Amino acid sequence: MFARELALPTKLELAWAAIRQGRETRIDLPTVDYWIADKRQHGCFAQLAGAGLDARAIELVQWRLKKKIGPLAYVVAGFQAVAGPQSKITATSGGHSATGELVLIGNGRLYGGQFRVFPKADLRDGLLDVCVFPRVNWLTLFRCGPSLLLRGKLPTFVPRAFQAESFTLASPSPTPLEVDGELIGHLPPLSPPTFPPPRHRP
Repeated sequence: MFARELALPTKLELAWAAIRQGRETRIDLPTVDYWIADKRQHGCFAQLAGAGLDARAIELVQWRLKKKIGPLAYVVAGFQAVAGPQSKITATSGGHSATGELVLIGNGRLYGGQFRVFPKADLRDGLLDVCVFPRVNWLTLFRCGPSLLLRGKLPTFVPRAFQAESFTLASPSPTPLEVDGELIGHLPPLSPPTFPPPRHRP
């Protein structure tokens, strides 16, 4: 997904040929502060992060099933996550505050490979794009699915979106948190993760 964001080939031989050309670019490197067992942690991500449904799906993926059916295992886990209870998550940044059951954070435009979930995102603008979905249920999937599959983007009326240099996430109950597709922990109710301003890196 990050390769597609940078318009790099996805085939190894072609990607290596592009790397050997030696062209460089500077992008934002977003950071996240979070807690595990009351200990403060610090991490970075390049493309995206999420709290709620998508992180819960990653948490539910069965690795034996993934070996058999590949990426479809995430679809199965996603359906399981939709059928389960959802947490309430509040994203806050300055004058912006939105609460929902799924929060997606984009440094780049793409999510899930080819879907333009964050159409205004720019890897070099010093901002993160935040999408908050008020509800996550079968109706939400029905409303978003056709637009994602046919046009590769979300319908604008479903999520509440804003851009910010930094923000915090908070939830009244432990809620899964992922960065770049890797589960890193849960949102604890008393120590919400913060996303400081992105740093520029080559």
